Amino acid sequence: MDGKGRALDNVMIERLWRTVKYDDIYIRGYETMVELYRGLEAFFAKYNKRKHQTLGMSPEQKYRENLMLQNAA
Repeated sequence: MDGKGRALDNVMIERLWRTVKYDDIYIRGYETMVELYRGLEAFFAKYNKRKHQTLGMSPEQKYRENLMLQNAA
C-alpha cells in the first residue's frame, strides 16, 4: 500500500472474501468455472438473506432500509 492507513481501507471486503473462501470454495472444490459461478451465486443468495451479527438484520434488509432513507430525503 502506498499511503498511511491504506491497509484498513479494504477490511470489509477482505473479510467477505475470507468467508466466501472458507465457507464455500475450499469446502466444495469447484472443478470448472461454470460450477464456481453457480456455486457462488447460490452462496451469495443464502449469505444475503442470513442475519448478520454486526447489522442485526440481513444485508438485504439493510440495503432496502438505506434505499428508503435515501428516497425519503
